[in-house]
Amino acid sequence: MESQSQALLYSLLRSYISLAKTLNLSQTVRDLQSTRQTVRRHISLLEKQKGAALFCLKDRQYRLTEAGQSSLQEAENLMLRAEAWFSNQTVQINGLAHLAFDPKKSGSDFCYYLQQHPFSRLWHDGSALLQTGFQLWAEAKGEIESPAFAKIRPYLVVFRQHGDDWICADIGEKSSYATWHGWEKQRSSIGREITCLSGGPAIAKLLTQPFLDVKQSASVRLDHIFMHREVKDSPEKMPASFQRLLMGCRFPDGSFALASLIDRTRNIKIEGLDDSLVNSMPEKYIMNVEISAHD
Repeated sequence: MESQSQALLYSLLRSYISLAKTLNLSQTVRDLQSTRQTVRRHISLLEKQKGAALFCLKDRQYRLTEAGQSSLQEAENLMLRAEAWFSNQTVQINGLAHLAFDPKKSGSDFCYYLQQHPFSRLWHDGSALLQTGFQLWAEAKGEIESPAFAKIRPYLVVFRQHGDDWICADIGEKSSYATWHGWEKQRSSIGREITCLSGGPAIAKLLTQPFLDVKQSASVRLDHIFMHREVKDSPEKMPASFQRLLMGCRFPDGSFALASLIDRTRNIKIEGLDDSLVNSMPEKYIMNVEISAHD
């Protein structure tokens, strides 16, 4: 049974995730172009391997059990990583994440490259803004409303987890997001979910995996990123390269807050990304922020 379930893992996860989404067997069968017998068998195999029921039937309606609900996010992440890995969009470099969505290879207009770097690199060639942000985060002990954090707050975008998604709770007026998109989109984006990213909900979930990593570790993470995104003063998407520091924080009620500090710069290193693309971001978009933790 163990070898069989491992061989069928992809199909098992597809059936589980689809049924968890629709809670309707007929709809799942149509979505997967499968059969009722196959989907039921997949769920049964998963439940046997997991040692717990994932679904229950009540009034002939499928419902997720507690075990089914708690296992769903991990299953979705496994599927997303498997699909991205199969398409050569994700690998690990020295144990750290690397993503590459190349429009020329994917056939879509979504362009996104990410490489996670060891945090020690922040002090080697990291942005001065990010260095200051980390120092103030440590001084504030992660308290998002701490006076010690006040100097960096205008540069932060703060997120709160909402179910399987993340909602933008606050956007600093000097943040990369605000200065790139303009104040109208800055104010309009508060309360919005991240799944509205141009790559679509599935890709958005993969791109927010770093958020979950930081939440689980209650720590910090350093990424270098290149992407194409809409900008306030251009009818077309523009290349943007930046260093990003994700910091695990707390709201005043003790709930988790994810603070994202971004510095647009050409000083990024992403394996497989041509330097000509990195340098294609117009100079006027480089932030060049110089602030110190203590005056």
